[in-house]
Order: sequence, then C-alpha cells, then structure tokens
Amino acid sequence: MSSTSALNTADLSPVADWRDFLALTKPRVMTLVVFTGLCGLLAAPGHLPFAIAFTAILCIAVGAGAAGALNQWFEADVDARMKRTRDRPLPAGRMDRQSALHFGIGLSFFSVLLLGLATNWFAAAILAVSILFYVVVYTMWLKPRTSQNIVIGGAAGAFPPLLGWAAVTGDVTLLPVLLFALIFLWTPPHFWALALFVRSDYAAAGFPMLPVVAGERVTRRQILLYSVAMSAVAVLPWALGLTGALYGATAVALSAAFTLLALRVGLSRVVDPAAMRAERALFKFSIAYLFLLFGALVFDRLLLA
Repeated sequence: MSSTSALNTADLSPVADWRDFLALTKPRVMTLVVFTGLCGLLAAPGHLPFAIAFTAILCIAVGAGAAGALNQWFEADVDARMKRTRDRPLPAGRMDRQSALHFGIGLSFFSVLLLGLATNWFAAAILAVSILFYVVVYTMWLKPRTSQNIVIGGAAGAFPPLLGWAAVTGDVTLLPVLLFALIFLWTPPHFWALALFVRSDYAAAGFPMLPVVAGERVTRRQILLYSVAMSAVAVLPWALGLTGALYGATAVALSAAFTLLALRVGLSRVVDPAAMRAERALFKFSIAYLFLLFGALVFDRLLLA
C-alpha cells in the first residue's frame, strides 16, 4: 500500500449506522423519562387531541435523547475507562465525536421548537431548561467535581412529569411539583445502589461518586435517609387530597417495600460487589417502583374523572 493510500485510509471517519445513533439517546433511560412524562400528561386536567399528545411525548423522548447524546459526547474519554460504558459508540470507535455533538444539538433544537409549536412555549421552555440542566449543570459541572452530583443532578430526570402536565395546561400546580420532588428524591438511592456494586468503574473513570469519596457505610446511610424522605413525598399527593385512595394505597405499599429494601442495604456490610444482592435488589426494584407508582397515579386520576 502506498503512503498516500495509507494516509487516506487513516483520514476516514468511522461510519456509524442507525443503531449507534439510537444508542446515543440512551433508550433504556428514555423509557422511564417517556413514561413519567406521559403520566404527567394523562394526569393533568384537560385534554389534548391524540396527534398533539403524541407529538408532545415524542418531543419529550427526543429531548431526553438529545441530552443523552450530548452526555456521551462530553464523556467519551471517561466512558472508555468504564466496563459498563466502554462499548458505547464513541469509546468503541464506531462514531466520531463531532457527529455525536451535531446529532445532540440538532435533536435539542428540534424537540424544543416542535413542542413549542405543537403545545405551548411554557412547556418548551421547561424542556430547554431540562436539557441544559442535564448537559451543562450535571454532566459538565457537577458529575466530575462533587459527590453530590446525583443529589443536585437528580433534578434533570425529574422534569418529565412537569413537561407532560405543562403541555396540557400551560402551567404547573402543586401535584406536578410533588411528582418532580418524588423523582428528585428517588434518584440518589436509585443511583447510589448501582454505584455500590460498580464502585470500581466510577473510581477508574475518576468520577467522585459517593461510595468512592465517602465510603460504603456513608453511602448506605444516605440511601436509607433519602428513601424515607422519598416515601413521605410519595404519599403526600394522597394526604393532601390531590389523588384518590388507589394511588394512596399503592404509594404506601410500594414505599414501604422500597424502604425495607433500603434498610437491608443500610444494614449490610458486604464489601464484595459480586455478593451485593441487597443493593442489586434495591436498584432493580427502584425502576419498577416508579413505573408502578406513576401507573397507579394515571389509573387513579381516570377513576376520579
């Protein structure tokens, strides 16, 4: 091979296919985002035509995907040092960073503009703030600098119920604020349970996650404290008369189970990640918790309608 052809081969950028672009949007995370946004939309007073409601949820999904793509663009180097993320399109070399950046920015503008045109500009503004918060405040500022990254950054994932509600009503009232607070308080125990059994990954990447900088005992105590606070907020909509008994009974039962699992984590002294069954159980249940609780909210609101 001549030196010229070798140079041309070296200059070729990796060619990503549609699956790599889809992976940039973090579809697993997007599933929960879309579901809680849809529940916020269905629980809101009022009604949107099907096409407009579908567009609103699509915009929430695309906005979440945009944030995920920009997160992976910024963290490509550290993703390469973590077992859990090294096969993502950028660290695996299947896509260049500029393509990911352009993709994320394009999705951001598209989702915000379409949501504003389809519903209202208040909802669009919330979507824009949520994307900027996740990318700039959480990914670029908090995550590499403080062990409280998940605590403050949890607000980024708490916006979808506000978005769904605002798309219908054009405003925000107490119930969606409580749903925001619920997800905000849910985020630390959810991610810290994961961080306990993938602690070495975060340490290798240089992220100051709580188990890395404060140790496992402090993390376990914080998981329990946040779980108790989250459980109290979960029951508040029913206690304040904003929902009916179906949601109230579901919130009490699920939150009790969540707190018991968190108590097991809090009392555990297991140090081997492979043996951390309580932590894995809490992490898995925490995902089901939000799906079941928000589903109960929608059914409850439909019964009251």
